[in-house]
Amino acid sequence: MAMAMAMRRAAALGARHILGASSSSSSGILRSRHMSVDAAAALERIRAAGLLRTQGLIGGKWIDAYDGKTIEVENPATGEILANVSCMGSRETSDAIASAHTTFYSWSKLTASERSKALRKWYDLIISNKEELALLMTLEQGKPIKEALGEVNYGASFIEYFAEEAKRIYGDIIPPTLSDRRLLVLKQPVGVVGAITPWNFPLAMITRKVGPALACGCTVVVKPSEFTPLTALAAADLALQAGIPAGALNVVMGNAPEIGDALLQSTQVRKITFTGSTAVGKKLMAGSADTVKKVSLELGGNAPCIVFDDADIDVAIKGSLAAKFRNSGQTCVCANRILVQEGIYEKFASAFIKAVQSLQVGNGLEESTSQGPLINEAAVQKVEKFIKDATSKGAHIMLGGKRHSLGMTFYEPTVVGNVSNDMLLFREEAFGPVAPLVPFKTEEDAIHMANDTNAGSLSDPVYLNYYFFLFSLVCQAL
Repeated sequence: MAMAMAMRRAAALGARHILGASSSSSSGILRSRHMSVDAAAALERIRAAGLLRTQGLIGGKWIDAYDGKTIEVENPATGEILANVSCMGSRETSDAIASAHTTFYSWSKLTASERSKALRKWYDLIISNKEELALLMTLEQGKPIKEALGEVNYGASFIEYFAEEAKRIYGDIIPPTLSDRRLLVLKQPVGVVGAITPWNFPLAMITRKVGPALACGCTVVVKPSEFTPLTALAAADLALQAGIPAGALNVVMGNAPEIGDALLQSTQVRKITFTGSTAVGKKLMAGSADTVKKVSLELGGNAPCIVFDDADIDVAIKGSLAAKFRNSGQTCVCANRILVQEGIYEKFASAFIKAVQSLQVGNGLEESTSQGPLINEAAVQKVEKFIKDATSKGAHIMLGGKRHSLGMTFYEPTVVGNVSNDMLLFREEAFGPVAPLVPFKTEEDAIHMANDTNAGSLSDPVYLNYYFFLFSLVCQAL
């Protein structure tokens, strides 16, 4: 199927090693590869908190893959094998869907107040275990520990928010056109939701999808990224502890094409929610048509950050740095293009380079680190491809532009000057620590450049000193 082919292509971007049943340890934790003291200590702390899960969650039970296969989870900063988790496929997904479907009839019948209390307890447990969750996230995803802690806090806030919104799912009474009629609108849960989440925000993207689904009475089957399943499993464990009933939240991970097809083909799955690449999103939308599922997609972006001549340089530098280099540039709302007006271009570039030089690259477990590794080797190769394309077309490297001396998948924070719209850096997401500077002359030029994309526009800051001009600019860009 086309869906399977697309997800196989996506999975090939840094695929994990899949091991047979005889290759996995009973605990799920491998000790065959040397592990640093810091990583070992962090894992021990996570294990002591009861949050190191390596099996899938189906119907409230922790389940091995039916064929015994596992998939390795690595620390991208070191290459250390952290664990091997169950590598599940279509059979396990079908059982997870069946469990969610059965539980839907009881979970959806609870009062909004009852569901709210369970969600609030889940929020409380995440907050009380936030340090362990942040450590786990840093180990498997690579982001700095401070960023990971931030993600836990705002990821938990989604659950807190929807715990309250569960009590405010109101209907409507509509004035009728006939005197003997009464028109009422009741909002009902759609049923089982299939949630496919990315690796760059392994907790927040789950809570943002699962929180509202559970709040309104839906049940969920989550497929986390094979690169970051441990955080998802830990969050699901806390959901069980919070009293969210068995089967309301299920987690399957491993064989992405099989899991995806099982979710799409099932008539019991009534909605698909996905965050990830545009290519896979298109296939999910097409695959959902046969069973007429509702679909929510958050796909690729190409956000510009715009700096005008009259901007406060210090404010613009600080904002652009945060917009570009969060999570080493691996977010769909990163500033993929920094458009700078010609009158301030040189001054901005000089100050921006100085600020980028202050970024500390290293293992995310180190408190001083502000830039971690890229998720895998394929991500590094993509950045290298974009840099090569840009320099071949006239751009010049102002800072960085190569792999970091730390090795592994670390890449130097990079600034590229004189980027134009015929370059990959302008047209596509680099998804790495590369800041393309694009000069422009007039307001009209900036609007044209910002909108010269198939993705959404103006997702990042505009720096200038006049509010009403900004309002006018946004109106023209919409």
